[in-house]
Amino acid sequence: MSARTKPIVLDWGCGDALSAAQVAPACGELILFDAVEAVQQRLKARFAGANSNIRVLDTAGWQGLPAHSVDVIVMNSVAQYISRETLERLLDDFRRVLKPDGEAIIADIIPPHVSMVADITSLLKSGWDHGFFLAACRGLVATFFSEYRKLRAEAGFSTYDEGEFKKLVVAHGFAVERLPRNLGFNQQRMGFRALPR
Repeated sequence: MSARTKPIVLDWGCGDALSAAQVAPACGELILFDAVEAVQQRLKARFAGANSNIRVLDTAGWQGLPAHSVDVIVMNSVAQYISRETLERLLDDFRRVLKPDGEAIIADIIPPHVSMVADITSLLKSGWDHGFFLAACRGLVATFFSEYRKLRAEAGFSTYDEGEFKKLVVAHGFAVERLPRNLGFNQQRMGFRALPR
């Protein structure tokens, strides 16, 4: 990718993509995809008719994305919600759509030893440091009564230690390195940069 060319970026599992408008100017195109149909509809409604470089994909659009068409894929805070088998299929999909000199940033990977208490502590500290402490508290109250708590308590999250995650990514055709910092607020979680080989 030329240093003077803005990258085509895919945010995979983007959720409501609340920062998309701020990220988009740094991109040649910002492509948003979330597997939840209701989220797709909200995103399309938000960006419909907008004079911007933001494109929202539905599931068919994601599956039909041309090979070697994306410079950067970001998948943040998704891997814990999906099975290892689903993650492996996604890595193959990422390998297909990335340009040969592209990269995938996969972040918020939870090591087995990180507890919900550590998540809460990190969120509250970050909220205190950056001025959204009350919002963080409100979010925690909502989370307490949500499916998130039930999911973590009953089914658990998918977790990986560093070596295990690297081995998995390499097995799907990437070189991989751990990032110095995770993208999320919890620095006990891990972020990785994967490059097609």
